[in-house]
Amino acid sequence: MSTTTGIPGHELTEDLLLQELRHLHRTRHETFLHGSADSLREHTARTFELEQEYLRRHPERAVDPRRTRSGARGEPQHA
Repeated sequence: MSTTTGIPGHELTEDLLLQELRHLHRTRHETFLHGSADSLREHTARTFELEQEYLRRHPERAVDPRRTRSGARGEPQHA
């Protein structure tokens, strides 16, 4: 059971789940910089809930090798 507001992640359709995640990722920076402690806590909890739901639905999602620790080591270093 979630303590955050909004429709529980497991009840969202795939399209709504992705729409909610896009919105949360777009608003994260402003919430972090300018949100109250309560709003940041809620934003963090909701993001975690929906990201976990996405991972539950897509355990075999495609992972870009450049987004892994070993893959990133092969990238040229920026000065």
